[in-house]
Amino acid sequence: MKCDVNGLRKGSYWVRRKNNWLFILRFARFVVTLQPISIKRLMKTDKKQNQYRTNEQIRVREVRIVGESGSTVMPTRQALDLARQQGVDLVEISPNAEPPVCRLIDYSKFLYQQKKRQKEMKAKQVKVEVKEIRFGPQTDEHDYQFKLKHAQEFLQEGNKVRAYVFFRGRSILFKEQGEVLLLRFANDLEDVGKVESMPSLEGKKMFLYLAPKKAGAAKKSQQARDREAAVADEKKKEERVTRKEDSAVRDVDVETPANGGLLANAKISADALKKLTETESAE
Repeated sequence: MKCDVNGLRKGSYWVRRKNNWLFILRFARFVVTLQPISIKRLMKTDKKQNQYRTNEQIRVREVRIVGESGSTVMPTRQALDLARQQGVDLVEISPNAEPPVCRLIDYSKFLYQQKKRQKEMKAKQVKVEVKEIRFGPQTDEHDYQFKLKHAQEFLQEGNKVRAYVFFRGRSILFKEQGEVLLLRFANDLEDVGKVESMPSLEGKKMFLYLAPKKAGAAKKSQQARDREAAVADEKKKEERVTRKEDSAVRDVDVETPANGGLLANAKISADALKKLTETESAE
């Protein structure tokens, strides 16, 4: 007679009962482990489905139905009958309006459209990244210009820039030099970025945060404004000189009348003088 490890005969009643209990315990453990996941999923689904009131859940006297043909105010009972005739749902999309705004649409299709619209809006959002630029307290000019060029590209692309000076060992004694370097860096990037926070020392690093300026709102530096003002003044002076020269040429071209009198001292145009001469000859 064949027996198992515990001395029970294989195929006996007690063996079958033991196996059944083991199966039940294993199944119960499996259900317990899956229960939190399934509950979360069900709660999430119920929350989405209960986001909008539909059909009998709408308990107001009248609603405004909007569609492709326009909007119409009607009693809620009439709107429900209309939804049943068309085989769709009455979905409340704006409960705070007076009266509440509803649509005649299949509720699952409406949820799909809302989800699709949210995905499109999320895809259109601009993702702003923070780019890091590292300096030393004694960075040379070539290295500085190279990193400045990269920072300008980062800001023009719409990213933020976090510049910092790393003080290694005893170089922490030159923290004033690092602060001057960061301030110069911020001043050189004034046309494409704005300072979010001034240089501050955190441990062995001194940080400076820059954000991109909005398109069309770039503020010009004082030097650029002075140059533009000087160019505008030069143009005005040139225009004044040109006007004086033109007026002098006109004065030279005008001939005085032969008969003298008051017209001899008057400054008149050549056309007017020609007409006056023709009138005198006709007389």
